[in-house]
Amino acid sequence: MVRRAPRIDPADLDRALYAAALDDLVGAAIVLDANLRIRVATPAAAELLGAEVPIGASAATLLCGDRPKRPFAEALAAGLSFQALIPHPAGNADDRDQVRVRSVPITVPDRDPPAGWVVYLAMVGSGDGEPVRFHGMWTRDARMKETFRIIEKVAGEDVTVLVRGETGSGKELVAHALHALSPRSGGPFRAINCAALPANLLESELFGHIKGAFTGAVKDTPGHVQLADGGTLFLDEVAELPLELQAKLLRMLETRAVLPVGGREAIPVDVRIVSATHRALRAEVEAGRFRADLMYRLRVIPVRLPPLRERPTDVLLLTDKLIEELNARGRRQITSVAPAAAAALERHEWPGNVRELRNVLAYAFAIGDGPVLERHDLPAEVAELAPAAAEVVVSAPAMAADDDISPELRRIRDALVRTSGNRERAAKLLGWSRVTLWRRMRTLGLE
Repeated sequence: MVRRAPRIDPADLDRALYAAALDDLVGAAIVLDANLRIRVATPAAAELLGAEVPIGASAATLLCGDRPKRPFAEALAAGLSFQALIPHPAGNADDRDQVRVRSVPITVPDRDPPAGWVVYLAMVGSGDGEPVRFHGMWTRDARMKETFRIIEKVAGEDVTVLVRGETGSGKELVAHALHALSPRSGGPFRAINCAALPANLLESELFGHIKGAFTGAVKDTPGHVQLADGGTLFLDEVAELPLELQAKLLRMLETRAVLPVGGREAIPVDVRIVSATHRALRAEVEAGRFRADLMYRLRVIPVRLPPLRERPTDVLLLTDKLIEELNARGRRQITSVAPAAAAALERHEWPGNVRELRNVLAYAFAIGDGPVLERHDLPAEVAELAPAAAEVVVSAPAMAADDDISPELRRIRDALVRTSGNRERAAKLLGWSRVTLWRRMRTLGLE
């Protein structure tokens, strides 16, 4: 008897695809619908929370448990973005590990309430503490410290490394660290931005050209691959390589030889490739914009750099270090940061990461005067940002005075008080449907 393979629900396949793509893009995150039910969860979210994330479950129940106070869930139920520190759901009362949760609304044109939410998760635990400096990069974030440890371990292995990180997050600093810690440190380090040149010039810059290969080629000229012989070649924004150049790069990696533009004889080279991108290469392969065989060649060791918004404890640390640099060469000497300015810096999303922070502080140095960096010294997009995300620390709840009532009745009553009697928002807060809330209220005699 032939057994049929179990049927796989296409929705499950789609969910797995979206989760993998989101995991590659941002790491630990969950996607909620308008009712605050979990629709997609990344593998990194399950790893951070220490358990599989139940699809269809209430995010309020997952993240807040039975705590009577649920400010994070309350904000989402009211349609507001929010940021909070909550105890780790799997921890105990003495566990110092916390999870930073930050929500971003999913908006749909012509619809006022958010259609759903993306909730970013980041661990804040005992690993966050003393700042460390690693090849020009400062952090006190536990995940960033782990990234430094990975870089140290793989630097000595002569394999290709793919650095994944957003614009301005320090990808070239990672490449320099990999080179400096490797046996190739005595050799050359060359870097080229694959998005900065058109395809015809990029090929010549990478692989070189011979005399007469094209108009203006008056002599044989080596490319970056040859110039990095014996050392490291850093390919920034490698996802922007045109397909025809991807084939030539793959050929170079396979043969360890480079063919200059217009040349007939391949030239042997000994070079280590470190590449970087802000895109998900797997998604680029799925879209037909990047070769799968080249991705596997480049992505032997993947290294992900967390964006600055995922390591908020680093914002003021980096601010202090960058101010020290600017003090050393500027007319203005800043000795302190005003509390209002510090709050604005911590609240900003930093889409440009450390590079944007550096530019913001350079602006503040030029615009302001005096030894204190004030809020009005900052650019408007940082200084005037409305406090859309409140910052709270949720601690263990105190016992209610009316211990004679049932815990469920206490939870329902508290949710109704917090939502000013709005049953729809109270149901979202409790992780129930409106019908379930109504039935339980009727059973408990709560009108």
